[in-house]
Amino acid sequence: MSATFLKARQTKYVAYAVVYILVVFAILTVGNVLADRYNKSYDSTSNKRYSLSDQTMKIIRELKQPATITYFGQSTRFDEAKNQLDQYANASPKIHVEYVDPDKKPEIARAAGIKEYGTVLVQIGDRKEQAKGLTEEDITGAFIRDLKNTKRTVCFVTGSGERQIDDSSRGGFSRFKDLLSKDEYEAKSISLLEKAEVPSDCTVLVVGGPRSDYQQPEVDAIQKYVESGGRAMFLLDPPLKIGTSEIGDNDVLTKTLADWGVTLDKDLILDLNPIGQLAGLGPQVALVTSYGSQPIVNEMKGSATGFPLARSMQIKNGTKTTVDKLFDSSSTSLSTEKLNSPAIDPNDPKNKKGPFTLAAAGTYDTGKENSQGRFVVVGSSEWAANSFINFNGNRDLAMNAINWLASDEDLISIRPKPRDDRRITLTRAQFTMVRTTSQFLLPLIVIVGGVIVWWRRR
Repeated sequence: MSATFLKARQTKYVAYAVVYILVVFAILTVGNVLADRYNKSYDSTSNKRYSLSDQTMKIIRELKQPATITYFGQSTRFDEAKNQLDQYANASPKIHVEYVDPDKKPEIARAAGIKEYGTVLVQIGDRKEQAKGLTEEDITGAFIRDLKNTKRTVCFVTGSGERQIDDSSRGGFSRFKDLLSKDEYEAKSISLLEKAEVPSDCTVLVVGGPRSDYQQPEVDAIQKYVESGGRAMFLLDPPLKIGTSEIGDNDVLTKTLADWGVTLDKDLILDLNPIGQLAGLGPQVALVTSYGSQPIVNEMKGSATGFPLARSMQIKNGTKTTVDKLFDSSSTSLSTEKLNSPAIDPNDPKNKKGPFTLAAAGTYDTGKENSQGRFVVVGSSEWAANSFINFNGNRDLAMNAINWLASDEDLISIRPKPRDDRRITLTRAQFTMVRTTSQFLLPLIVIVGGVIVWWRRR
């Protein structure tokens, strides 16, 4: 009877079911154990919105000692910080994340000087820095302050019609200033007219689109600064002579750059790239999609940048300088030397055919150890202005150039991207179609299929 029982159909089904249940239970148990020990995730979003940026990953990978991120907040709101902070903990075994409720452990919060809920404290070794918020840029900024532990100042020259860091209009540099602060740089304005000497606390000097000519003492001060190991960025627009908004030739300054190996042409780039036209860019905006191998642009492959009202340049190595090309305009670009008329004729036979060099970076050999001068020259300034700095890779290029000039190569990378609004907007007809399909058509197909199967079995 026992043999008959074992051979019974019901017994087989029960045995199969028990085995299946045990297998599923074992898989779930192993999966939970692995998930508890190894907190890994995969970001399948198109722009990796739930992943740390390349910049942050560089800093984390180069940590020489353990780091602790402590979040001070109410325990009922710890989950609000976990999604962000756990990304740091998962990125490196050297990073440990702690959560402290100031109400339950007031002595720890008091010792750390915490006064508000939601504060994030980053500690590396003996150094501690508070993050300005809970975003990746805020937390990574605290890592940078811990690691650098030095004040870095970017000085913007004023007095000759340059773009201003406190100007929030379309042509101002206020957004550039904000980007600098996120990478823990201090930005300030200086005048070389009052005193022809670059202040000693300037980590990087920026000449941002002067409209008037620099005087010889100003240029001498800049030249002495770079040739003594200083770092400078030159954003020089073409010398347009249109209406009342004329831009000076700045021959004294451009002569110094030519002595270093960068000769700026007096022309205007016209870009007929069809991709730029699809992006809504006019011919006065040079679109760049390919780059050289210099550290500033080495990691910008696949990222587009745009340069309104740009000029070309010729580069060569000098007796004490080494100059590298950063990027060219597209092969469909032209250059015109007609700078006194707003009318643009791409078909003018006098136009020169591209591509043209738009930007270069160079080093100056001071003859002293660990005292290398550096400079970056771009034939446009509007690309870094408020109206255009958020165009695709422009802000990355601006900050990469500053990082390289300040010898902060470990910070050169693509910054955290703003989160895209990926909502689908439907018309009323499309919404009606989706609703009809999901609420009526698909259920009806399932019901009809079920009836057909039942009828055939019957």
